[in-house]
Amino acid sequence: MMKAYIPLAALGVGLAVVACTPSPKYAGEQLYKENCTSCHGDSGRGDGPISDQLEAPAPDLTLITQQNGGDFPIVDVMSTIDGYSRARIGDLVMPEFGQELQAGPLVFLDTGDGSKTPTPTRLFALAEYLRSIQR
Repeated sequence: MMKAYIPLAALGVGLAVVACTPSPKYAGEQLYKENCTSCHGDSGRGDGPISDQLEAPAPDLTLITQQNGGDFPIVDVMSTIDGYSRARIGDLVMPEFGQELQAGPLVFLDTGDGSKTPTPTRLFALAEYLRSIQR
């Protein structure tokens, strides 16, 4: 009879661990505060404390969806953040955050063709936070 309670206890511990894990939005918001506010500002509108010292204006990150026909281009956003798309974008002032955001687990994102691509959870969380602040 005691064996029946062991799986339930394990399930309870597992749920407690999941409940303590920050949501992607919270984790993304924290990453944003740590890495992006100096240029893009607290609200993401490009008005950070050092924005007037940049060679080019920091973009308003709350307009990404609006500037892309109503769709949030999450893959392009992640490519810009991690530095992968630097060659296509040109000479940008924004630093690459790929190395900093690679630590930790991966999520597997659908590529649209039925396959999945491993993506750092921290990078995905930051992009999801940016999606959440769109106007």
